[in-house]
Amino acid sequence: MFEPIRFMLNDREISATLSPGTVMLDFLRKHQRLVGTKIGCREGDCGACTVLVGEPEDGGAMRYQSMTSCIMPLANAHGKHIVTIEGLNVRDLTPYQQAMVDEAGTQCGFCTVGFVVSFAGYCLAQGKATQEDAIAAIDGNICRCTGYKSIERAAEKVVALLQERPAQAGEALSWLAEHQFLPAYFPSVPQRLAALRDDLTALTQPEETVVVGGGTDLFVQKPEHMAQQRRLTLVFDRSHGEQIYRDGDKVVIRSSATAEDMRSSPLMNQLFPQMRRYMKLVSSTPIRNMGTVAGNLVNASPIGDLTCFLMANQTEVVLKGENGVRVVPLRSFYKGYKTLDRLPGEVVQELRFNAPSGKVLFNFEKVSKRTHLDIASVNSALRLQLDGDRITRADCSAGGVGPTPMYLDAVTAVLEGQTLSSELITRAAEAAAGQAQPISDARGEHFYKRLLLRQLIYGHFAILTPELVNLEAAR
Repeated sequence: MFEPIRFMLNDREISATLSPGTVMLDFLRKHQRLVGTKIGCREGDCGACTVLVGEPEDGGAMRYQSMTSCIMPLANAHGKHIVTIEGLNVRDLTPYQQAMVDEAGTQCGFCTVGFVVSFAGYCLAQGKATQEDAIAAIDGNICRCTGYKSIERAAEKVVALLQERPAQAGEALSWLAEHQFLPAYFPSVPQRLAALRDDLTALTQPEETVVVGGGTDLFVQKPEHMAQQRRLTLVFDRSHGEQIYRDGDKVVIRSSATAEDMRSSPLMNQLFPQMRRYMKLVSSTPIRNMGTVAGNLVNASPIGDLTCFLMANQTEVVLKGENGVRVVPLRSFYKGYKTLDRLPGEVVQELRFNAPSGKVLFNFEKVSKRTHLDIASVNSALRLQLDGDRITRADCSAGGVGPTPMYLDAVTAVLEGQTLSSELITRAAEAAAGQAQPISDARGEHFYKRLLLRQLIYGHFAILTPELVNLEAAR
């Protein structure tokens, strides 16, 4: 017998006694007969199965995020509000549904429900409504027949309609319901969910529990296996406070912090002014809302984007196990392909790195077959500590050029102690290409990846010190 997983599903309270590893999509369609949520890729890519996941923040306001239900474990719903397309129905059409109709934003209609749910999530988001944010809200939804310009025009209409929405969260919820953006039950959700959570007991975590980060790869690779698990410990339970914070000179990232936390963190954006640009290259909004930073590292992909970013920042992995806490430098965390320096039973407690101080230059680059929503062919990050034009410390990393994410100590050896110059950049690029050990696969031939890494070193300096880049040498 499974422990009951209790949550609100649209306008109802649910108590589900299924395996916590059952994916939400199957629960909705097979057990609740809510078939408006569509089965598409089952890998989180197409967005046809998008739902909204709401949970209270400090102060009682609700935070809703779009997530793909095909790779979302049922246990993640515990104590939350899950909203499907059926839970958005009003008397006629909502303004964002009407905008899709008016602008011919749907053709076959299969993907439409995902777009509509994502638009609803955008309407629930706080802040001034902008076209840029409206388009970003649907970046996890793929349409294969309509064409995106009509959907973008629909988004523009939604933005215009939201200009009168109040800024205060509680008032905004009432306004959205009053103007038929949401059904009438929505303003009562914060109070109803608070009462449910007051009566809630946490899911127990016995010794045989399976520890899951975001699960965005695990539930793609092993959905049947996960559906058979009796216990899951979800490290992306967000009930224990701030996800990314500063502790003295250190930046600390909790194991439950998601990629979206990293993208939107005021601290990360202060330390890395191009953070939002970097993270735009990492997955899509629904995946960033689920995928944890620690999970990206433990997944041990040779081309993990966040791994590459953090390795260049000399990140440490704090592991907690039966024998206490152990700290491992991220650059030595990978022992071989998909092999970690992690003892049985150890889990990632947090990640930490020294906050940039003084004159620091940093850049992250990623090249993939598609600019967005794709796995990297090669990615790279570079961090330089400068004293004037002299490099006092250099850290460089790359993914896609070896069996593990690589710390490019050959580049470090070339750069450290040297004065910035065009000739030095050329030497660093050649050193990177020389250390690379790529293989040929679906994302490129080995010689292409080696050349690409060389060019990405030039790319870093083209962003950081454009006046020093010799374009002739970079060819």
